Amino acid sequence: MKMLVTGATGYIGKRLVYYLVSLGHEVYGTVRDRNRFAVPESMQPHIHILEADFLNAASLAELPTDFDIAFYLIHSMSTSYRHFNDLEAKTAQNFSEYLKTTACRQIIYLGGIANDAELSRHLNSRKHVEEILTTANIPVTVLRAAIIIGSGSASFEIIRDLVEKLPVMIAPKWLQSRCQPIGIRNVMEYLVGVIDKPETYNKVFDIGGAEILTYKQMLAIFAEVRGLKRWIISVPVLSPKLSSYWLYFVTATSFALARSLVDSMKNEVVCRNLGITDLVPLPLMSYKESVELAFARIAQNEVASSWKDSFSNSESPLRVTEFIQVPEEGCFKDRRDFVFTRSPEAVVNNIFRIGGLQGWYYLDGLWRLRGFIDKLFGGVGLRRGRTNFATLNPGDALDFWRVLHADKKEKRLLLYAEMKLPGEAWLEFKILKKEEQNHLVQTATFRPKGLMGRLYWYSVLPFHYFIFNGMARNLIHYGE
Repeated sequence: MKMLVTGATGYIGKRLVYYLVSLGHEVYGTVRDRNRFAVPESMQPHIHILEADFLNAASLAELPTDFDIAFYLIHSMSTSYRHFNDLEAKTAQNFSEYLKTTACRQIIYLGGIANDAELSRHLNSRKHVEEILTTANIPVTVLRAAIIIGSGSASFEIIRDLVEKLPVMIAPKWLQSRCQPIGIRNVMEYLVGVIDKPETYNKVFDIGGAEILTYKQMLAIFAEVRGLKRWIISVPVLSPKLSSYWLYFVTATSFALARSLVDSMKNEVVCRNLGITDLVPLPLMSYKESVELAFARIAQNEVASSWKDSFSNSESPLRVTEFIQVPEEGCFKDRRDFVFTRSPEAVVNNIFRIGGLQGWYYLDGLWRLRGFIDKLFGGVGLRRGRTNFATLNPGDALDFWRVLHADKKEKRLLLYAEMKLPGEAWLEFKILKKEEQNHLVQTATFRPKGLMGRLYWYSVLPFHYFIFNGMARNLIHYGE
């Protein structure tokens, strides 16, 4: 069958695309910038990546109409706390209008469990999207999930940050709220399990894992899996806003996402609409099994997708194609050129392992300080790390950078800064051969915005001499 997957670069979307292809389906994946989705060569005949912005109805005109099933996986929770419900309603409405022109016979929507009488703005928005999707006059199957646990999921990474960074947690009272976490493997199985099943049409199903836990219990089990001893003290005095700042500064999440999560944690997300277990019988994973499987995937360097790789931190999402050409005019540049005798492949491998757990090869403490300062000013900080230890693809998050271009054969890596800056910044690494000698050329480019941008550049210039020289030398010699 032919499948349409919206939000194909998202955490769920990318995994679903690969899973559907493995089951023999042909997949159309919609993204805002096709350069962000690097399709594996073996899957290229079966995956068609299409550009579309569902906030802009005109951009949908060229999308296909001859598919069977549509998966709606778009959300705006981490974009803007103030406006995400309006954005979600608009994208759902445009999606529904577009589907009226197609041969689609089923919509499958992944939302959030919303059984309480009083819901958070996030859960209310998800529920409103369900209502909008029905206006397409196509059967809708709604799967409402609690928090999803898997390598690279937002929930998993937030819990990991809390457990691994804080021996003692002074936590808000919402840690006593109950939820029914579900492993990403079970989510995938449910999504494909309801395909083309008339008995699921126009129905709402809650999907959850094998057990019901409080958030405090989840933190304790996570610590047990990691072999860590943690003390968790719940206090009633942290307001939702203070709790959001607590999550924002301790974890890699954005403030908008932290605020949405905290607001939702007042709701009990436990399965009540249980009919799915009869229609799609599965061996459900426990929370501990889901955590252990996630770490097994991380250890094997097999993280298929990560929540932080989608461009969702701005209401005007970054397009790779708009930044891949580094500007020359009106820019400051710091260029380092080092001749080396080592094999170019070894140096390229070092370049492509930069950031994350590997670090920045020189004065990592200063990089961490820069990340902390970025957090103070509302930026993404340095905690995002990277999805894969050894490989990089356009669109990947890399600490407080975004990968714009990554080509080992070309021996070039180009990064764009997503930290808070009075201007725009690029960092480029490439290996050139000149007069029979190999050169590592490392270039930092900054396009300032006004006087503050120029003052910023000159204030950090003294640090560049030490940091960039040391980084380039260690990229050449690391591992010798």
